[in-house]
This record gives sequence, structure tokens and C-alpha cells, in this order.
Amino acid sequence: MGLAKAIATVGGVGYLRPAPGTWGSFAALPLTYVLHQLGGFPLLAIATVVAIVAGIWATGVMTAGQDDHDPSEIVIDEVAGQFIALMAISYPAWSHGIEITALWPGWVAGFLLFRLFDITKPGPIGWADRRGDALGVMLDDLIAGVFAAIGVALLAGFSHGVLGL
Repeated sequence: MGLAKAIATVGGVGYLRPAPGTWGSFAALPLTYVLHQLGGFPLLAIATVVAIVAGIWATGVMTAGQDDHDPSEIVIDEVAGQFIALMAISYPAWSHGIEITALWPGWVAGFLLFRLFDITKPGPIGWADRRGDALGVMLDDLIAGVFAAIGVALLAGFSHGVLGL
């Protein structure tokens, strides 16, 4: 397996069936946990930037000369987007010294919201997906990750503020 293929498929996770995008998103969960444990939010942020840059490159290599600009086995975009979604729990856990697993509702919400936005592609997510290039492959998931992170933060605010939990 070449380097571009290893990065784009996240070590072959993209070949899992059915629903390789969901498998890629799921693979990001333990990666997020390990990154957070090793270096907190700053390491997750650095890893996200690395995943984005490497993902754009690897996707470009994998799709060069192909008709399909977004083959299903490319899941580095889901990993990067899921990292962004989970920043909404990594940052508060890191800044307040909370064990990140204690924020388990945020893990669930982040995963589900990210998959919802990634699959339905509302607004700017759909626009990015229609670009038809390596940046578009990555960008739609990055925007979905931002939407999911906002959703997690809103749900946490509602839960802890309005409900007082």
C-alpha cells in the first residue's frame, strides 16, 4: 500500500463495507481519544491540520485521472471532519481538566451529528461536495465537522444551562 493510499483510506479502513464513510468516522473516535490523552486539545488540533493537509494531497494522488472524484474508500476526509466535531468536547475537557470520557454524550452527539450532516449535505456542505476536486472531497467533511461541533456545543449549553444537568 502506497503512502497516498494508506493516508486516504486511513490504513485500509476505507475498504470496510458497508458504509465506509461511517467506518472512517468511527475510526476517528479512538484516534481522538488517544490524541487527547497524549496531548489534549492542542495535539488534536495539530493532528487535524496534518490530516487535512495530508488528506488533500492523498486524495489528489488517488483521484488523479479518475472520473470518480470522491471514491468511497477515501475516508481521511471523514476522520478530519470527525476530529473537528469532537473538538467541541476536547477543548472543554482539556481546559477544565475533565476526563474526556466523562463527556460521553458529546461523543455520541458529535458522531451522529457529523454523520447526519455528511450524509444529507445541507447548504455549504453540498456546495463543497460538488466542487469535484480533492479540496472539495475534504472541504465538505470539514464543514460538516464544524456544523457538528456547533451542534454539540449548543446541545451541551442546552443540557447544562437550560436543563441544569
